[in-house]
Amino acid sequence: MNDEIDGGVEPTAPVWAAFGDLMAALLGAFVLILVGVIGMQMEASSRLAHEVKARQLEAKRRQTLEQALAGPLAAGRVTLVNGRIGISGSVLFALNSDQLQPEGRDLLKSLAGPLTAYLHDRDEILMVSGFADDQQVHAGNRRFADNWELSAERALTVTRAFIDAGVPAASVFAAAFGSEQPVSSNADEAGRAKNRRVEIAPVPRSSSMSSAAAKAPNAHE
Repeated sequence: MNDEIDGGVEPTAPVWAAFGDLMAALLGAFVLILVGVIGMQMEASSRLAHEVKARQLEAKRRQTLEQALAGPLAAGRVTLVNGRIGISGSVLFALNSDQLQPEGRDLLKSLAGPLTAYLHDRDEILMVSGFADDQQVHAGNRRFADNWELSAERALTVTRAFIDAGVPAASVFAAAFGSEQPVSSNADEAGRAKNRRVEIAPVPRSSSMSSAAAKAPNAHE
C-alpha cells in the first residue's frame, strides 16, 4: 500500500538549483553594469586628460609668444590679448593712409623674427587683420572706396612688410574687417583711435585656408 502511494508522487525540482540560476543571472547583470560604469569612467578620464593637455598646450603657446614678444610688449608698442597681437593704427599709418610710417616699419621688422621662430614646426599661419573706425573715408581720398577697402589695404601692407622682413609668404595672409569689430566706442576720438588697428594672430592653417576674408599677397606685386 505504501509502495503504491509513494510511487504516485512526482519528484519536485530542487529549490537550490533554481536559486543558483537566479544568482547567476543577477551576477551576470551586475558584471555587465560594472563593465559599463568602468567604460564610462575610462571615457570620461580620457576626455578630461585630452582637455587638460589641450589647455596646457594653449598656455604654453601663449607663454612662448609672450616670451618672443617680450621686448615690444615691455615698450608698450604692441598688446597681446587672447593670443592676438594688436598694433595701434597710428603707430603704423597716418590717418586714411595705407603707407607705413618709419616707426611702424621698424616695429614690424622687430616682430618678424620672433613670429617666424614661433611658427616653426607648428601647423599655424599668421592672420593679419585690418580694422577701422566708423568714420567714412574722406571724400577727397580717391584711393579707397570705403573703410573696408582701407582696412584691407592696410592689412596687405603689413603682410607684405612681414614677408619682406623674412616671414615665409606661405605662413601669412591678410583679412579685412572694416569697422565691424570695434574694441571701443566710436563716440569720441580716443575710442576711434583704438578701433583703427591691425591685429596679428596665429590660427590653424586648415581653418585659415577656408576663410572667405583671406587674401594671400604676392611679395613682388
